[in-house]
Amino acid sequence: MTFIYFLELFGTFVFAISGILTATSKKFDLVGAIIIGIVTSMGGGTLRDLLIGSTPVGWMLDLNYIYVVGAALFICFFFSKYFKHLRKSFFLFDTIGIALFTVLGMQKTLDAGLSPTMAIMMGIVSAVFGGVIRDVLTNRIPLIFRKEIYAIACLAGALTYYLMMRFSQLDNINLAVSMLVVIIIRVISVKKSITLPFQPKI
Repeated sequence: MTFIYFLELFGTFVFAISGILTATSKKFDLVGAIIIGIVTSMGGGTLRDLLIGSTPVGWMLDLNYIYVVGAALFICFFFSKYFKHLRKSFFLFDTIGIALFTVLGMQKTLDAGLSPTMAIMMGIVSAVFGGVIRDVLTNRIPLIFRKEIYAIACLAGALTYYLMMRFSQLDNINLAVSMLVVIIIRVISVKKSITLPFQPKI
């Protein structure tokens, strides 16, 4: 549980950075950057907890999540020279974030006694909906609504995690491999410009 807790804090941290980088690229002020950092890092997990009936939601019971967002804000503002290529930095932290929260969201849902199907759905919700809120607030079309391979990468990671849990008791290995699946699919799809083939015609 200590390892899972550390990963949750780390996932919160990287998602907060991706949100703050987005706010920075949009020329938001300090307050705006804080708000975007918070909703990006906690929005998906908050929605998941509300849907599975886990209240108060996780971050309200543990101030370390707030401290982690504060640390992300400090790093982005005072070490901004290391984030010169904002687009690449945003992609890196967003990809790590969705990989982490896909698996962690699944695990929390399974721990709540819900079915594997619900766990997979909640894993995707955990991963993508913080980004959806971030994009809406920064006046961007959310990634999940574009042709990019985004939610599909999370689905592949979630399915991998479920299958590995059935055949392996090595929890840390299961988690690491499932995260790697999400990251690899996301990176390859962007580098090779692979998109979803279906686009509805009106």
